Amino acid sequence: MSESGESAAGVVAALQAMRSDAELVKVRKRLAPDEDAFGMRMRDLFDVARAHTDLPLDEVDRLLDHPAYEPRMAAMCILDFKARRRLDDAGRERLYARYLARHDRITTWDMVDRAAPRVVGGYLAGRPSGPLHELAVAADPLRRRTAVTAPLYFVRAGTGEDVAEGFAVAGRLAADPEPVVHNAVGIFLKYAGTRDPDVLRRFLDTYAPSMPRPALRLATEKLTPASR
Repeated sequence: MSESGESAAGVVAALQAMRSDAELVKVRKRLAPDEDAFGMRMRDLFDVARAHTDLPLDEVDRLLDHPAYEPRMAAMCILDFKARRRLDDAGRERLYARYLARHDRITTWDMVDRAAPRVVGGYLAGRPSGPLHELAVAADPLRRRTAVTAPLYFVRAGTGEDVAEGFAVAGRLAADPEPVVHNAVGIFLKYAGTRDPDVLRRFLDTYAPSMPRPALRLATEKLTPASR
C-alpha cells in the first residue's frame, strides 16, 4: 500500500465487488477468447477509477500487471483522470512515459481510446511528433491505433502544426488493413475535418482511393453530401 493509503489491491477489490454475469457476457464480446474478465458496467468501472485518481503510478503498474481486463482498463482510466488535472511538464511526461512503457498490457481498443488522447496527445502537443510516427510503423495494431488516436487531443487543444502532424500520421495509416487501426484513422479524420474541412478534402483527394470503406465512411461523416 502507498503512503496515500490507496492501493491496487483496493481498486481490484472494488471492481470485483461489482461483478455481474450479465455484464460479463457483454464484455466478452470485445475481448480475446482467453482474456480474463470480471464482468461489470463500464460506468461503474469509471466511477471506481475516478475515486482512485490519486493512486500512485507504482500502484497503477500493479493494476496493469493484473491478468483481467477490468483492472487494466481502470489503470488506463486513472492515467486519463490524472492527465485532466493541472500538471507541470514533468508530471505529464511521467504519465506519457508510463503509458508507452506498459503498452504491452494494452489489449483492447477501448484502453487506447480512454487514455491516448490526453496522456499521449496532451504531452506531445507542441512537441516533435516523432514518437507518433514510430508508433505508426509498429507491428502491434494497438500501438498504431495509439499513433492516430493521440492526435485527437490536437484537434481540441493543439496548434495548427499539431493538427497537421495528426494528418501526417493518418496518411501513414490510411490504407492499414486492420480494422482496429483504420477505424481509428476514420475517427481522427472525422473530427480533424471539423476544424479544417479544406485540409480533410485535400487529404481525401490523395488517400481516399486506398482507404478501407469503413475508414472512408467515418472520415466523411461530417462533410456535406456535396463534399462527399
